[in-house]
Amino acid sequence: MKITFDIDCTPEEARAFFGLPDVRPLQQAVMAQVQEKIMANIQAMDPEAILRSWNSTSMQGMEQLQQAFWNSLANMTGQTRK
Repeated sequence: MKITFDIDCTPEEARAFFGLPDVRPLQQAVMAQVQEKIMANIQAMDPEAILRSWNSTSMQGMEQLQQAFWNSLANMTGQTRK
């Protein structure tokens, strides 16, 4: 024998029937904080700001590489470079 019950109710009604707490206020508060953090991170990911930070670092690295190259070349030729 097989018996089937179809219950038509909303999630809120099911929670209330089983005595579960209403977590909507907590969920809304957490989602507001998550949204705030995401928006702050999106603003920090401005393409111009990213390129500016990459260029400053890479330009310093390139200058150091060029300086090391010239120092190495000067050492091979027996000259001193300042």
